[in-house]
Amino acid sequence: MDAPRNEAQPTAENLPAGEGTKAESVASSDVAILNSMGYKPVLHRTYTFIENFSTTFAALYFVGGVRVTFSTGIAGGGNLAYWTSYLVTLVFTFITAAVIAEVCSAAPTAGSIYLWAAEAGGPRYGRFFGFVVAWWSTTAWTTFCASNTQAATNYMLSEINVFGLDFPTDPSNVKFRAVQWICTEVFLALAALVNLIRPRHFKYIFWFSSGIVFLDFILNVIWLPIGTAKTWGFRSTHDAFMSTYNGTGAPAGWNWCLSYLATAGILIGFDASGHVAEETKNASITAARGIFWSVIVSGFGALLTIILFLFCAPDADTLFSFDAPQPFVPLYAVVLGKGGHIFMNVVCIVALWLNTAIAIVASSRLVFAVARDGVLPFSSWVAQVSPEGQPRNAVIVVYAVAALITCTILPSAVAFTSLISAAGVPSAAAYGLICFGRVFLTPNNFPKARWSLGRFSKPFQFIGIFWNGWVVAVLFSPYIWPVTGETLNYAPIIMAGVTIFAIITWWFTPESKWLPSQRLSHFVHSKGLGEGEDTRVTEEAIPETAVREE
Repeated sequence: MDAPRNEAQPTAENLPAGEGTKAESVASSDVAILNSMGYKPVLHRTYTFIENFSTTFAALYFVGGVRVTFSTGIAGGGNLAYWTSYLVTLVFTFITAAVIAEVCSAAPTAGSIYLWAAEAGGPRYGRFFGFVVAWWSTTAWTTFCASNTQAATNYMLSEINVFGLDFPTDPSNVKFRAVQWICTEVFLALAALVNLIRPRHFKYIFWFSSGIVFLDFILNVIWLPIGTAKTWGFRSTHDAFMSTYNGTGAPAGWNWCLSYLATAGILIGFDASGHVAEETKNASITAARGIFWSVIVSGFGALLTIILFLFCAPDADTLFSFDAPQPFVPLYAVVLGKGGHIFMNVVCIVALWLNTAIAIVASSRLVFAVARDGVLPFSSWVAQVSPEGQPRNAVIVVYAVAALITCTILPSAVAFTSLISAAGVPSAAAYGLICFGRVFLTPNNFPKARWSLGRFSKPFQFIGIFWNGWVVAVLFSPYIWPVTGETLNYAPIIMAGVTIFAIITWWFTPESKWLPSQRLSHFVHSKGLGEGEDTRVTEEAIPETAVREE
């Protein structure tokens, strides 16, 4: 059965002379890889490298990531710990991203990360890995949609402090939480509605989201130093790079380690480009490049942003004295003035809102893929696609779950914080598990990737195991000492609960219903599609039990 033709699907007839054969070869390669994994194409395939790159680039939003984690990084060891820890993070995240990009090249499909884990686990352990990572990643992306929308709301509500309005901004006040919840739900609903736009129009959302990230960065590079010079002045080189601080109350050594809470969080979530691989042309190359180069650009952009903030931000005591949901809003007000900082704040809010819209793209493709395999309630409905080839029902499911998570703001700020504290942990754990599977379970039995690391593949996979294990350990740590019910980090408890639930569903779901070992064995032992290889695939080449039709 051929892929359903839609308005955006390339054909030889609508391409310039000489390009038809090339386009058909690329398209058949995409179909062949999907077939080798047991799927037939139902999603539109219209995105190019720009859109695929923008998926991760906008989801990471490196400027916003540094702003959100800056005070956490300074509290954990001060300026010296923050920038040195980030350099370590930069190197090892690049290595991990390279490994994930290579795996994506071999298996570019919607739902990417749980399928990568299943394939890395091989026929024996792959199904178990797939179940666990499916639940981990779904938890990570849906909670990220909720927390990211709340972050946009916090930028807006911080203006209450700047303008001295008579309204509480303390999260312990139920009136503030009610307003925060309403605004968050509105932003979330708008981000979900944007995801219903047709693909040929939604590509502009990708472009605009990347553009506003660059705008945010450029405004900070130009505007912030000018304002700093006119107000409190630049920090000295020694203060910017060598000062230390303990704002957590942890023992000195562990306080330094807690700087990784901030630095690791800046670049987590780069699997986003993989989630739209099934909608990307020449996916085995383009999606892998999208993952790798978006992390490279975001990583170095974040490094420049950190250096900029270290010189322009005030000392730690002054920074923590800003009494607002988002400390950078009053900081911008002092440095840029009340008029200038409003424009800057609007840019921040719009960028975060677009960040949420892109996160819904990634998470909805994950939910679509899990439903396509038939294990979610109402799977047949969730996995349906629109005539344009979009999983709109999966978008609705992601929105509904994120909206429910957001409701936890109302009873308690601690409840919501506890839920979102687990947002980064599952992704890091999944990256590490994939690396583990590739090293120990499928070291020689894995399809050849067209985007390959060559001789660096095994060393990078080995490094990825230990780095992501370290990230998980830090993200599980308490943030503040002494540890009480209000300061307890609930991420380990939530992660354990999600994992237990995954194991239960794995145990009670028949193998014939989801990720049968025969299908995994067929994919793992296939040769993959190298450059110049024949990409023609027939129905007879696919095991009958491996194909799932919509």
